[in-house]
Amino acid sequence: NVTQRVGDFYGAYIDAVYDNEDPASGADAKALRDFYLSAAARKKVAAWERKNHADGILFAQNVPVKWKVAYTDSGMGHATSRVTLTWSDGAHPQVTRIDVRSDLTTRKITDLKPAE
Repeated sequence: NVTQRVGDFYGAYIDAVYDNEDPASGADAKALRDFYLSAAARKKVAAWERKNHADGILFAQNVPVKWKVAYTDSGMGHATSRVTLTWSDGAHPQVTRIDVRSDLTTRKITDLKPAE
């Protein structure tokens, strides 16, 4: 299902960007984007990155310590998954959430935006 696919993408992507000292990691991250994101989503992410000087998949400049994905909604040929990124450990960890929209036919990610 598309929620599992979003989870697969985020798991592989976080692994690739976490290991940024490996020369192959940048190529791996790009290949993952090319495979999992629609062309329009890649264009939107790239524009966000130029404007914000941060990673447009994670909406951050660093890498989370944990992540999880949950189904939130579907309709009109799309499903939305909520990605929760945890940025620190401890009693009160910092978390952010991203809503990821996927096409049910192609299973490609078509939109990403910080959750409100």
